[in-house]
Amino acid sequence: MNEQAIKIVTVIGARPQFIKAAPVSRAIAEHNRLTPHASPLTEIIVHTGQHFDAEMSDIFFKEMNIPQPAYNLGINSTSHGAMTGRMLEKIEEILMKEKPDRVLVYGDTNSTLAGALAAVKLHIPVAHVEAGLRSFNRKMPEEINRVLTDHSADILFCPTQQAVNNLKAEGIVNVDNSAPHSSLLTPHVYLVGDTMYDAVLQFSEIARQKSTILENLGVKPKEYLLATVHRPYNTDIPENLESILSAFLEINEPIIFPVHPRTKQILQSTYPSLFTPHSSLKMIPPVGYLDILMLEQNAKAILTDSGGMQKEAYFFGVPCVTLRSETEWVETVESGWNVVVGADREKIIDAVSDIKSDNLHSKLYGDGHAAEKIIQCLTA
Repeated sequence: MNEQAIKIVTVIGARPQFIKAAPVSRAIAEHNRLTPHASPLTEIIVHTGQHFDAEMSDIFFKEMNIPQPAYNLGINSTSHGAMTGRMLEKIEEILMKEKPDRVLVYGDTNSTLAGALAAVKLHIPVAHVEAGLRSFNRKMPEEINRVLTDHSADILFCPTQQAVNNLKAEGIVNVDNSAPHSSLLTPHVYLVGDTMYDAVLQFSEIARQKSTILENLGVKPKEYLLATVHRPYNTDIPENLESILSAFLEINEPIIFPVHPRTKQILQSTYPSLFTPHSSLKMIPPVGYLDILMLEQNAKAILTDSGGMQKEAYFFGVPCVTLRSETEWVETVESGWNVVVGADREKIIDAVSDIKSDNLHSKLYGDGHAAEKIIQCLTA
């Protein structure tokens, strides 16, 4: 006879969360298939709609075989406060209807915080995947989301030892690598590794087999740079955006630049001339997960303000230039694989000219089985 089923509501809404959640959804299916006499897991996915268009959402569910959301809230394109408030209201309604045993949230977006707050106010245990990250920049909305979610969560799944150390410094000290207690009186912290690393291991070979993005763009491996820019402090501050674009245009190497819809809107209104062909800067629409993996692993270097792409650069052993003044992924910097330059034009140009392609040996983000460890904790 099966033990009592465990119902999990997973709240996701942004492209990086789809990547982080895919290995966990797969591990849930494997758990139910391989251990039919253990506690079965039922996953109900709530998509807030924070990333909503085909390039930023639909293609990820299709390529990564993520189960279709049971609920799609369609909440996007508004201010941080309005977005978070509307998500909180709608998620609360769903939780009252579904009555889950756990709410699972990922990363540091408005969707993350709204899911955590809705659950904790209804006394539903919250599990936070990618807990403990800190950039120590409280001007970043993501930093506030991380801190508030971690201090609301009952179970905290950390990708790195540094993340565990950050939680200890904030008084969340119940670090436990055994199974969680059935009644959680204090938060439990688990060092499980990074589910994005799980995803890269699962999908990078598929990308090599299926993606034709290099041929479509007419570029060869290690003969181009890959760039992304989407953080508000780069896109919404004109001098920062102008400095970054000026560096891109001055760098005398081909740059593939998939343009986030928000960034594109700003660029089209402010710098329309960029959308005429440039010999070095190739601006393209957002691409799917398999294509971005193919572009990442074959790039000479990656220039980005994305946290997830900093890690993926590290996974592939591709040098990274971070277009921010700080990073939550300090291990990539300490290892020498990532250099943080902000939006400074000269620093960006100098960092690209100093790129070295040494071999990368150390692995800081687990063994590729983070999702399995998460499921073991949730079912113990």
